[in-house]
Amino acid sequence: MTTEQIEQSVLEKFRALPPDKQQEVLDFVEFLEQKSGANQPRSVLGALSHLGIHVSEEDIAEARREMWGNFPREEPR
Repeated sequence: MTTEQIEQSVLEKFRALPPDKQQEVLDFVEFLEQKSGANQPRSVLGALSHLGIHVSEEDIAEARREMWGNFPREEPR
């Protein structure tokens, strides 16, 4: 079987499954990815992506403003 044939067969079988079994398939594929070392996240956001956490640049900027807002900019003389 070619890669395309395998993909087509897997997709057809996947679509025939009920949603709970589709989730099991997804979980298993993610397990295989982790086991093989494929698709390793390269950032904290990447590591949390499976949790559905989406952080925008504005969210990061706001967190920085909150964290550093009262931090003195210059040393007192």
